Amino acid sequence: VLEKMADVSLKEAALIVGVVAACYWNSLFCGFVFDDVSAILDNKDLHPSTPLKNLFQNDFWGTPMSEERSHKSYRPLTVLTFRLNYLFSELNAVSYHFLNLVFHVVVCIVFLKVCKLFLDNKSSIVASLLFAVHPIHTEAVTGVVGRAELLSSIFFLAAFLSYTKSKGPDNTIVWTPIAMTVFLVAVATLCKEQGITVVGICCVYEVFIAQGYTLPVLLDTAVHILRGKGSIPFSMLQTLLKLIVLMFSTLLLVVVRVQVIQSQLPVFTRFDNPAAVSPSPARQLTFNYLLPVNAWLLLNPSELCCDWTMGTIPLVESLLDVRNVATLTFFGFLGSLIVFSLRYPGDSSKTVLMALCLIVLPFIPASNLFFPVGFVVAERVLYVPSMGFCILVAHGWKKLSTRSVLRKISWVCLTAVLFTHALKTLHRNWDWESEYTLFMSALKVNKNNAKLWNNVGHALENEKNFERALQFFIQATQVQPDDIGAHMNVGRTYKNLNKTKEAEESYMIAKSLMPQIIPGKKYAARVAPNHLNVYINLANLIRANESRLEEADQLYRQAISMRPDFKQAYISRGELLLKMNKPLKAKEAYLKALELDRTNADLWYNLAIVYIELKDPTEALKNFNRALELNPTHKLALFNSALLMQESGEARLRPEAKQRLLHYVKEEPQDANGYFNLGMLAMDDKKDTEAEAWMKKAIKLQPNFRSALFNLALLYSQTAKELMALPVLEDLLRYYPDHTKGLILKGDILMNQKKDIVGAKTCFEKILELDPNNVQGKHNLCVVYFEERDLMKAEKCLVETLALAPHEEYIQRHLNIVRSKIASLSAAEQSLLPADETATGAAEEKKNSLKHLKEVKNEQKSTQSTVDNSKGHSKSKKQTEKNNMDKETPKKSTKEIKDIEKKRVAALKRLEEIERILNGE
Repeated sequence: VLEKMADVSLKEAALIVGVVAACYWNSLFCGFVFDDVSAILDNKDLHPSTPLKNLFQNDFWGTPMSEERSHKSYRPLTVLTFRLNYLFSELNAVSYHFLNLVFHVVVCIVFLKVCKLFLDNKSSIVASLLFAVHPIHTEAVTGVVGRAELLSSIFFLAAFLSYTKSKGPDNTIVWTPIAMTVFLVAVATLCKEQGITVVGICCVYEVFIAQGYTLPVLLDTAVHILRGKGSIPFSMLQTLLKLIVLMFSTLLLVVVRVQVIQSQLPVFTRFDNPAAVSPSPARQLTFNYLLPVNAWLLLNPSELCCDWTMGTIPLVESLLDVRNVATLTFFGFLGSLIVFSLRYPGDSSKTVLMALCLIVLPFIPASNLFFPVGFVVAERVLYVPSMGFCILVAHGWKKLSTRSVLRKISWVCLTAVLFTHALKTLHRNWDWESEYTLFMSALKVNKNNAKLWNNVGHALENEKNFERALQFFIQATQVQPDDIGAHMNVGRTYKNLNKTKEAEESYMIAKSLMPQIIPGKKYAARVAPNHLNVYINLANLIRANESRLEEADQLYRQAISMRPDFKQAYISRGELLLKMNKPLKAKEAYLKALELDRTNADLWYNLAIVYIELKDPTEALKNFNRALELNPTHKLALFNSALLMQESGEARLRPEAKQRLLHYVKEEPQDANGYFNLGMLAMDDKKDTEAEAWMKKAIKLQPNFRSALFNLALLYSQTAKELMALPVLEDLLRYYPDHTKGLILKGDILMNQKKDIVGAKTCFEKILELDPNNVQGKHNLCVVYFEERDLMKAEKCLVETLALAPHEEYIQRHLNIVRSKIASLSAAEQSLLPADETATGAAEEKKNSLKHLKEVKNEQKSTQSTVDNSKGHSKSKKQTEKNNMDKETPKKSTKEIKDIEKKRVAALKRLEEIERILNGE
C-alpha cells in the first residue's frame, strides 16, 4: 500500500487550486452572516485585549464553558485563527473568507494524497475534483464559522496519513507515526469535535487494509482460539497492541473533553431539534429517516438550505409513513456495501470499506443516534463524510470507464457532473452575500421553518425596515404558533414602530406560552434560557408608564424566581428600582448580579450610578474605575467618572479627569458634551485659550449647545473680550430667547462696553417679562433708570427690588444713594450728575452681575440617570444634561462657596467706594 502512495505533483496541486479559485472567488465578496455574527462580530475572544487563556475557557461563541447557556462546542484552535484574522484586518470579511478558501485548497490536496492510497492516479484526481466543487461544501467554505470543519479536516487527514506509516518492515511497529497520529487527533479535536473519529478509521485501516484481514478470516481465527485449537498469531498481537494504544489515547481525549464541558450536555429546545423530544417510535423513525435525507443531499445538492431546524422535515410518526421506504432502501444499500467490503478480499472491497468509514464514522457525532444535537440536518457536517462519497463515485466511475462500451458516456457524465456542481457552487456562494439573501434563498427551499421567517425579519430589522420585518415575524407566528421567540420578535417590532398596545399584546402571548414553574424541576431543561427575555421585554415596555412600575417589578421577580442565576433580570430590576427611587434595593440587585458575573463592566458602571444616587461619590468613583479596568473603552464610565472628578473640586483629580475626557472624545468624536466638559476643566484651570478652543469645537458639532454658547460668552467677558461675547450671546438667544443669564450678560456688556442703554434696557425688561421676581434683572433695570437720569423711576424700582430681596444690603445702600441724589437735586443749581459717578455705578453693576453669573460655570455638570431598554437589554446611562444645562445645582462644593464669598466681599468693598464718592459730593 505504501508503495502505491504517491506524492501530489505540482500540476495536480495547481489544477486543484485553479478549480477551487474558479468555484469560490465570489465568496470573497460575502459578509458575515448567520452564525458568523455570534462567532465573529459578537465574540470578544477575537480582540487582542482579551487574554489568550480565555480561548481555552470559553466555547466557540465566546461563552464560558461553565455557563448553562454554553453550546459546549470547544474549538479553541479555530477561534485562534479568527483572532489572527482580527489582528491583521479586524472585521474585514474578505480576509476571513480568503483564509477559508486557502484551507479548502489544503484539504483538497491532502485528500488527493489520501485517495492515492486506495485509487489509481486518475480516479484520485476525479475524487479530489468532485470534492473541490461539491455544492454541499458552500456552508463550510463560504460561511466563516465553517472553518471549524476545514481545520479539523486538515488534521483529521494528516493524522490518518501519519498512521499509514506505522507499519514497518516485517510487520514491525513504528511508534513515531503513532505518537504523531495521537497528537494530530488531539489538534483536530481542538478544531472541531468530530476530529476524534479518525481513530476509528485508523483501526479499520489497520485490521482490514494494513493486515489484510477479512471478516470471515477474523471469525475463523476467533473460533479456533476459543476452542483452544491455536494461539493468537504474533502479527495479530502486534495489531492488538497498536489498537490498544490508539483506543487508550482516544479514551484519554474523551475524558479530557468531558471534563471541559463539566459533564453537562448543551441545552437545546424542541424548536432546534423536534425529534429529540418526541416520544417513541417517532423519535427513532425520524432520526433514521434523516440518514437518507443526508445521503440525498450528497447525491443531489440542488436544493440547499442554511437551516433545517423546526418544521423543515416533518416528524415520521408512523410505521406506515411512506418515507420509511427511503430509510429501508438506504439501509439496504449501505448494508450490501458493508457486506461486500468486509467479506471479500481485494483492492475494490478495501476501497469501498475505507470510503464507507469516511462516510459513516465522522457523521456519527451529528447523527442524533447516541446523543441529541442542536440541529436536524446541517450541510456543514457533511464536509468529511462527502470525502467517502467522492471516493465511492470515483471508484464507480473507474469501473464504468474501463469498459469500452461505457467509456465515452462515463467521461461525458463525469464532465457534466463536475461542471454542473461547479456552477451550482458558484451560484450558491452569492446566497451567502448577506443575511437577507441567505435566508430568502432558504425560504425558496422551505417555507415551513419559522426560524427562517424570523431571520429574514431580523435582517430587515437591522436595516431599520420595521414594517417589512413585521410581516416576516407575523408569518413566523403563523407557521409555528407556539414559537415564543417569534411572538417576542413581533412585540419588539411593534415597540420600534411605537405601537405599544400591540407590542404588549404580543409579549403577553409569548408569556402565555412559557411553561409554568414546576417545583424542583430546572427551567432551562425545558425551554431555551433566552425565552426568559419575554419577562424583561414586557417589563421594559410597561415601566414607561409611571403607574405600572410595581407591575414591571413583579415581572422581573418572576423571571428571577424561574432562574435565580438570570443576570439580566437583576440588571433590569436594578434600573427600575432606581427609577422608583429605591437606591438601596437597586444596590442589592446589582450586587446579586455581580455575584454571578464580576467581569461585566456594565454592572460595575450601574453600581456606580447607584452610589451617586446614594450621595456617595467616593464609592461611585471606585466602581467607575473597576468598570474601566475591565473595559478601558467603556464610554459612559469614562465620561461620568471624569464629571465626578470635575465636580469634586479637587485640583489633583483634574489631570486624570482630562485624560478620561480626551479618551472619551477619541471614542465618541461626534459627541459635543465631551468637548464642552474639557472646556469646563480648562476654565477651572484658568487655561482660557484652551477652554475657548474646546467650547468652539463643541459648538461646531452642536450649534444650539446652550451651555457651551453661554460659557464661551462668559469666558470672553471674564477675559476682557466682551465684544467677542456679543455674537455668541446673539446665537444663544436666537436658540433660547428666554435664557435669563444670557440676557443679563448681554445687557451688562451693552451697558458697560457699548454704552447702549436702550439695548441693555430691552434685555432687562425681557427678563422681567419672563420672571417678574428676578432680583438680578430687576436691580440691573434700576441701574439703567439711574443711567438715564430718571431718579424717581430708579427709586421706585429699587423699592420694589428691595421688597423682593429685603436681606440684600447692597440694594438698600443703592436706594439710599439714589434718595440722597434726589434730595441734592432739589437744589436749583444742580442739574447734572457727575460723569464719573455714572461710570462707577456701571462698574459696580458689572461686578455685581458677574458675581452671580460666574457661578454658572460649575453648574453645567449636572447629571441624570436614564435607562435604555432597547431589545430587552438595558443598562443605566448617566450623561450630561443636554436640554437644561444651566439648571441650578442644589449643592455646591466647598471651593465654590469660598470663591463666591470672595466675590461677594469684593463687591461689598466696591459698594463702599461708590458710597464714599457719592456722599463726598
